[in-house]
Amino acid sequence: MATHDPELRRELDATLQTRRELGPDYEPELLESFLEKVEENVDRRVRRHLAEQQVQVARGARPARPASEAHAFWQRFGFAALSLVLAVPLTAIAVGEAGSVGLIVCWAGIVGVNAAHRAGARSARPGTDPRGAAD
Repeated sequence: MATHDPELRRELDATLQTRRELGPDYEPELLESFLEKVEENVDRRVRRHLAEQQVQVARGARPARPASEAHAFWQRFGFAALSLVLAVPLTAIAVGEAGSVGLIVCWAGIVGVNAAHRAGARSARPGTDPRGAAD
């Protein structure tokens, strides 16, 4: 756990102690009970976080972008930069070997690889449609 919740820790200790006392026959029920408490805790944290964001938005503050969005941006940027760096020698080779047909095939491949990467990145993100339309 990134942040240690004393209440959840107490619940886990109590669940483990109860399991020791009652034996493995009651383990499924004990686990289910503990997982319900974890779920309630997560729900409470999410509601609190959303309420904090709503307060920030109401005050005019711009909510912070999650780290995963920033990482996704740099991943896309790095892929695009690498594509352009590799495009220079690939273009020279293609033009030298096949002329303008080589140029067209080379750039069609570069565009195709970038489009496939972008489509894959969109479909991997929850709440997005790979066709570019929002859910």
